[in-house]
Amino acid sequence: MKNELRAYPEPIAIDSLPAIAGGTPTIPRDRRIIFQTPIITDEDVARITDCLRSLWIGKGPRVDEFEKQFAAYKSAPYAAAVSSCSAGLHLALLALGIGPGDEVIAPTMTFCSTVHAILHVGATPVLADCHLENYNILPADIERKLSPRTKAVIVVHMAGRPCQMDAILDIARAKNLRVIEDCAHAIEAKFKGIPSGLMGDIGCFSFYPTKNLTTGDGGMVITASRRLFRRVKLLSQNGVVADAWARETGRIRNRIVAPGYKYNMTDIEASLGMAQLAALESRWVIRQHLCKMYLRLLQHPAIIQPAQPDPESRHAHHLFAIHLRLESLRATRDQIAAAMSAENVGTGVHYVPVHQQPYYKRRFRFSDSQFPNASILGPRTLSLPLSGDLTDDQIASICTALHRILDYFSPR
Repeated sequence: MKNELRAYPEPIAIDSLPAIAGGTPTIPRDRRIIFQTPIITDEDVARITDCLRSLWIGKGPRVDEFEKQFAAYKSAPYAAAVSSCSAGLHLALLALGIGPGDEVIAPTMTFCSTVHAILHVGATPVLADCHLENYNILPADIERKLSPRTKAVIVVHMAGRPCQMDAILDIARAKNLRVIEDCAHAIEAKFKGIPSGLMGDIGCFSFYPTKNLTTGDGGMVITASRRLFRRVKLLSQNGVVADAWARETGRIRNRIVAPGYKYNMTDIEASLGMAQLAALESRWVIRQHLCKMYLRLLQHPAIIQPAQPDPESRHAHHLFAIHLRLESLRATRDQIAAAMSAENVGTGVHYVPVHQQPYYKRRFRFSDSQFPNASILGPRTLSLPLSGDLTDDQIASICTALHRILDYFSPR
């Protein structure tokens, strides 16, 4: 970094130097802002403690109650609690009858588990490019990737912004395709008044520690189809018709009718989930406010801000992901992230596109030319902290840190 500093034609004032170049960190180390930390309250702890003291910590009455509460929140006829969103995606494909010989279209701009699920059922993933402004899957590229073997489409509501569901559903209906919504970022989202997860055939949610609602891990599958719900429930509990709580209460004998999976949620997780669900909307209001602060304070020529929420939809505001104009900087995205870390600010990357991941690139011979938008965004996207317990002052400090880093790495 010192060599880079000497390369400048003009000296830089010491006070303007970012921490990575020898300046004082914007945020003290003991007040470091960790990226997307979960919010755990006394109420959360009390709920878990009550569960532990009950001695029923596996799948039981609290899971049943959490399913009912989540279904009510989403206005969903059916909800099945599972061990993760990844498990939910796998179960959704199985319940829809997707398997060997089938193709499933999915976005390349997503976390790998979206696409792993397709492989787990023996189907072939066909990746589609994303919109350059909002990172969501392009309906036009879905249409281009259709083949006689296409049976389903998985959409991901990136950062909490709903996809262009009208166009996607039109394609699906015309070709008799099933639609799975990966709602890992989009618990609170709606599109034209319809809750995320209920626009397609089935929706999958994540309760990972970084999500807007966390159970430590875990997830939920919702659907309007009783048949799909019953299939997901059966497969999530080892193909056993009755779960442990039903057997304990004497309602039914243990009967195995399918080779299922150990994908159920536990009462410990559900205890935390119910407490988190009660605070979900109030924390959404805070994150909406913080996003507006980011948009107002982050005014730099090296930044392309996230697309504004669609007026016809409700954005879940799960991520605030900026697009760095690397052509105007003397640094890579990873160097900017390292510089932010030196300022004691954690950041995230959402995402390295699936087609650039070594396994998928090697197995399917994907190339950047097939996904021009995602290939541009992949090395340029950087997610800033966004959590319901952040303060206005913290957001202002994050923006100050990023501005001086970008100024430092800008040509002079």
